[in-house]
This record gives sequence, C-alpha cells and structure tokens, in this order.
Amino acid sequence: MNKITILIHCKDRPNIIASVTNFIAEKGGNIVYIDQHVDREQNIFFMRLESEFFTESFSTEDFKIAFKTALANKFEMKWRIYSSEAKPKMALFVSKYDHCLYDLLGRYNSGELNLEIPFIISNHLDLKSIAESFKIAFYHVPVTKETKEDAENKQLELLEKYEIDFIVLARYMQIVSAKLINKYNNKIINIHHSFLPAFIGAKPYHSAYKRGVKIIGATSHYVTEELDAGPIIEQDVTRVTHAHAIEDLIAKGRDLEKIVLANAVKLHANRKVMVFNNKTVIFS
Repeated sequence: MNKITILIHCKDRPNIIASVTNFIAEKGGNIVYIDQHVDREQNIFFMRLESEFFTESFSTEDFKIAFKTALANKFEMKWRIYSSEAKPKMALFVSKYDHCLYDLLGRYNSGELNLEIPFIISNHLDLKSIAESFKIAFYHVPVTKETKEDAENKQLELLEKYEIDFIVLARYMQIVSAKLINKYNNKIINIHHSFLPAFIGAKPYHSAYKRGVKIIGATSHYVTEELDAGPIIEQDVTRVTHAHAIEDLIAKGRDLEKIVLANAVKLHANRKVMVFNNKTVIFS
C-alpha cells in the first residue's frame, strides 16, 4: 500500500473538491482523510487530503506529474504531495537550556514523532552528553560577532549534507540570519514565552512576577526576518496566582514550552500546517 498526503491552496472557485476527489478515484485511490477551509476575506481555498493506493504499479512521482497536468495548472494551485514513506528530517539547534531538547528526544525515542533527527547543532558544549546518550550526532558550532558568518556557513553545510527538511530552535539563543531563513522559508520552528512584547529582556518571568500577571503562556512559530513575528503554529496558556513564586512561573513556563514546541513539531512533521500571508491554517 502507498499512502500520500496532498496540500492545496488556490483562489476559491466551484468544483475544486469534486475535481480532486474524482481524479484520485480515477487513479485507484481511496480517500481516508479530507478537510478544507475557505478564507472568505482573501477568497483562498485550502485543502488537506490523505489517500491510499493499493496497486503495485503506483508511483508518487508519476502521480505528481499527472496531478499537475490535470488539476494544478487548471486551478492555478499551490500544491505539495508527500509520500508517507518519506519521513521529514529535522535538525535541532540548541544552546544551554535542556528542557525542550530532552522532551523532543524522549518523544522521538519512543516513536511519537514521525520524523528523523540526523544531528544536533549547538553554539555551546553543555548539551553534548544528552545527544550522545540518545546516540545522535552532535556538532559544536561556536557563534560570536566575529565568527557568525563562518558559523552559519558551517551550519548550512551540515544541513545540506544531511538533506534536512526543517529546523527546530529548541531554545537556541542566537538570532538566525536572513540567509538561513530564506533557504528554509516556513521551515524553521522557534519556541518562546508569550510575554512579548510586554516583558522583553533576559528575565521576562521576573518582570511578569513583579506585575502580578495571572496568565503565562508559550508560542511556537515559524521564523521570519522580523524577530518573533512569524506565522504562529501552536500556543497554550496556564493560570498563575499571587501564591506562585518566580521559580513556579519559570517551571510552569518551561512545561508549556515543551508541550507547545512538541505539538508544533508534530503538526509540521505530519503535514498539517499551511502558511498564507503570515498566518497558518492548521488541519486536525
């Protein structure tokens, strides 16, 4: 059996769904999931579809060619087709914080994440032992103001060598440059607290504590050149009270960061995210 996932967006017009489903039926496919959304303000149609093919002669590449000729050109679609056999390759960028790294590697090790992790990059050596304990290659690429360009070139070499599909900044405490962002457009996932822009700086939880906040949260998004302003993939919040100390806020915040980042990674790896005009459509 071959299973494929199709992602489509284009200008909304009649007969798109019927055309796509009839095309799959003609090719001998069985649709096991379909969902669609129309952005009325932009007049854009979005669809995600999963289909199974049981013929031995089925070829994903041949299907793509036929799909483009029969449908994509006709409806002027932006589209992607993925085979379920091809697991996306994810590179992890880390610094010194370990909570998100441990969480993702634990989920990966248990088979929860539908992806591969060929290597971990860090600008420090602090987390090398964690990578070794999970038997994942670790690359130390120091970053300073003077070496930033050389460091990024080294990162790009590794990303190309391992044919990486997307990058996760698991509390990587460096600003990613436009060069890397443009090469991995909507393929770099970041995580941070949701206090921005009210509580900026190195100690946001301390600032929030002083203001007596009642809700803290975390946001995972794609990285763009505008800092922390990319399309949002996942968010969550939890309530806090006057009885919580700063340490409690930090602990709750880290728990949220782990969960929110893991959910964002799952959504991306399972091809459930579509980006349009700096917003996301998230399919169930």
